[in-house]
Amino acid sequence: MGRPRQFDEGAVLDAAMRCFWSRGYEAASIQDLVGETEITAASLCNASGNKRSFFRTALNRYVEEGVGGRISRCEALSPHQAICAFFDEILTRSLNDHERKGCMLVNSALEVAPHDPDLREVVAEGLVKIEAFFRRCVAAGQQSGTIPTVQTADELARHLLAVLLGLRVLARSGPERALLEGLLRPTFSLLGEAAAEGGAGIE
Repeated sequence: MGRPRQFDEGAVLDAAMRCFWSRGYEAASIQDLVGETEITAASLCNASGNKRSFFRTALNRYVEEGVGGRISRCEALSPHQAICAFFDEILTRSLNDHERKGCMLVNSALEVAPHDPDLREVVAEGLVKIEAFFRRCVAAGQQSGTIPTVQTADELARHLLAVLLGLRVLARSGPERALLEGLLRPTFSLLGEAAAEGGAGIE
């Protein structure tokens, strides 16, 4: 029987996720990860295999807990309120993100997805999860009459995903409220009056 690990794997993975999130995959060195996780390089390798597999696990955790948690919180609301709450949380996080680290999923889409098919699959699954949330909300809102049917649920879901990606990228270079709210204002108008009045501090 192998010796039990002398560290909290969840806490270590969370620390590694923060390191990758802040620095990016390439810039985060093994020594950076050792410093953040407070375990030895040998223990790190034993737990994860290598930096790439550790990053994949950390990215999966971000998608499941960060993205998945936000979706779960918002889905408890009515359809248009759910979409507005999702973007409101993104806006608030972006404006309070003094490190300008953005979204780990979006950062990974730009940094590693183009060059690594396996990591690209993880990124794609995360983006599909978000798009599916938007589609469910739009479809439910259109069925109840609270979201216009000028565009299909698929079209609006893809548009909302594109706006989210743009907002996240813009926020890294210039997290200015007027800029980000200006990006969201026409988007909320597509969702109807109720959404425009309730979304992300937009007046």
